[in-house]
Amino acid sequence: MKIPEADSTIKRIYRHYEANADSGFRPHLGASLIGKPCARALWYDFRWCTPASFEGRMLRLFETGQVAEPRFVKNLEGAGVKVYEVDPQTNQQIRVSACAGHFGGSMDGVGIGFVEAPKTWHVIEMKTHSEKSFKDLQSKGVEESKPQHYAQMQVYMHLAHDGPLTRAFYIAVNKNTDELYGERIKYDKNKATELVNKAATIIASDRPLDKLNEDPTWYQCKFCDHSPVCHGQQAPAVNCRTCLHSTPADNTQWHCARYKCAIPEENQRTGCQSHLYIPDLLFGFADVVDSGEYWIRYKLKSTGQEFVTGEAPEQLSSCEIKAVEQKELLGDPNVQGLRETFQAEIVKR
Repeated sequence: MKIPEADSTIKRIYRHYEANADSGFRPHLGASLIGKPCARALWYDFRWCTPASFEGRMLRLFETGQVAEPRFVKNLEGAGVKVYEVDPQTNQQIRVSACAGHFGGSMDGVGIGFVEAPKTWHVIEMKTHSEKSFKDLQSKGVEESKPQHYAQMQVYMHLAHDGPLTRAFYIAVNKNTDELYGERIKYDKNKATELVNKAATIIASDRPLDKLNEDPTWYQCKFCDHSPVCHGQQAPAVNCRTCLHSTPADNTQWHCARYKCAIPEENQRTGCQSHLYIPDLLFGFADVVDSGEYWIRYKLKSTGQEFVTGEAPEQLSSCEIKAVEQKELLGDPNVQGLRETFQAEIVKR
């Protein structure tokens, strides 16, 4: 029997992917996500509640989809399609947006010259699939098999410049066999409008929307990245998007009510010392009992003990709330006493 290596070249490759991965937080609510069935999960996405956390193998798998795109383009061009991956005027990816710039995405491309309709412009969407996923796609078609991809294309067609475009072309590959699948998607104005309105509702809401299901074991909840925040007692990431003081504003901007200023994207990612959680984000373990201009008092559901979060040294910071896994400790008089006596701060080990 071969003894597993403590370290290996392959493991180092995976670790390199992990070390260079980002949080996954996008400045906008992505068109590629809007087809998710749970509006609450989308609100968590938009508010940067849960950073992405993937093993190196999965990160490499995501990269596979990206490196496949030039080959898709070559294949389409070989079939006589004229493909535009970038906007000729900006030399940047072709972007669409709505909701004051807070909703949108970037197309893989647009094209003309498809055999099925040579004179019709198409949004082009390129995807890679596992064997199982590909077979399901062949059997059911994009709308039923991949509703999120279908929604993404509807938004792109709807918001296209000088649009809407009336067709999209979905090209997919089976990663096991290299077999290709193509499907023309018809623009559905009602569906596209519904999706943009869905995005607008999510962006405008100052609190999480309704859960898809109250049961944490429901399959869509069980495998959701946000489940520990939504159904458990995990506090979300500390950044401006999870802060009570910040709201989305015009022209992709975010506004801070605490300091009465616009918040640059880079600053949004870290937050500041005045961060106060949106109270609904802590509802899994605490209820609001009182509040002031820059502080909030909570009562723990498990013990009935109280804690105060705010800017003052004697008040718990959001980073401390995030660091504590056993939330009962937030209201523990002994912990509060140690903090005050030693001017200490709770940190994650």
